[in-house]
Amino acid sequence: MKLESTAIICAYNEQKAITNLLEDVYKTHFFNEIIVINDGSKDSTGELIKEFKKTNDIVDVHLLKNKGKGFAMAKGTELASSKYLVFIDADLSNFTTEHANKLLNPVLNGNADMVLGQPSKTLIRPEINPFKSLSGQRALKKIDILPILKKMESVRYGVETLINMHFKANNKEVEYVCLKNLVHPTKFQKTKPHKAILEFILVGCQIVATTFSNTKMTANSNKDRVLNILSINN
Repeated sequence: MKLESTAIICAYNEQKAITNLLEDVYKTHFFNEIIVINDGSKDSTGELIKEFKKTNDIVDVHLLKNKGKGFAMAKGTELASSKYLVFIDADLSNFTTEHANKLLNPVLNGNADMVLGQPSKTLIRPEINPFKSLSGQRALKKIDILPILKKMESVRYGVETLINMHFKANNKEVEYVCLKNLVHPTKFQKTKPHKAILEFILVGCQIVATTFSNTKMTANSNKDRVLNILSINN
């Protein structure tokens, strides 16, 4: 059964994976809308998305220049017509209805404001992965990220960190789930070692920059918590 939900897939140079991922997401028949943002890809990602659209009902946007994951996610959010959003990385394989349900159901049931999904088939086991809060697989309400949409546009790979900080600052409930048999390749599996290392450094710098430029967000939240505790005790 289709729910009031939009799948948002942001892709940059994912010609090897994009068609299979789109087929997997489409055949779940779970989403009433699928939005694909081609973030200025230099390979054939854009052509493959357009080819898929010829026989499948999707919304596709093709940015002329690479503007970063944050901008692409913000664009998808802006275009989404549904109340609930599910972000899905473009390089996944074996995405199923079970994964969609696991991501979205806790939000639909009111048990969580955001759900982060960790693929089981990846380099680090989900239960010990220290980077699981940076997962690109996440479900949430559109209304909850509208206040930071403009900020999302400029933070590139810091976007997941920004969303996490925003949810923490607003005392939102976050739940983590393991997405069994979902495959997510590492950068080392996708490109040459020296390129993968450079990409890791770039991503790390963008995450650190996002964290430091938004410390006021969480600082104000912590201040409010202290004041609330003091007022209760008095």
